[in-house]
Amino acid sequence: MSEKSGDLVKGLIIGGLIGAILGILYAPKSGKETREDIAKKADELLVKAREEYEKALEKSKTAYDAAVKRVMETEELAREKVEEIEGKVTEFAEQSSEIIAENTSRLKKAIDSGIEAYREEKNKKSV
Repeated sequence: MSEKSGDLVKGLIIGGLIGAILGILYAPKSGKETREDIAKKADELLVKAREEYEKALEKSKTAYDAAVKRVMETEELAREKVEEIEGKVTEFAEQSSEIIAENTSRLKKAIDSGIEAYREEKNKKSV
């Protein structure tokens, strides 16, 4: 139970007791009747305090359950996003590897062609 709920319950009990005692003390009744009235009011306030406590406890439980549910949903969403990003990174890495291999192959062919052209030119001049 939160501190505010606890303070509310305490305030209800104390305020109710003070009001009941003052009302009973100023009523024109005998001591026995007054004590019975005080005991009756105290029992009523105790029942009311228990009800308020249970309501506050239920609200706290509901809020806790909702918070846990939100955390679990957020965790699942984060997990899905991580998997999505991992897939994109893997795909990008594969594409990059293919591009590098293709460009390496082109560069090798270009170098081989350049060397071949140089040899042909050299052979033409030698002849």
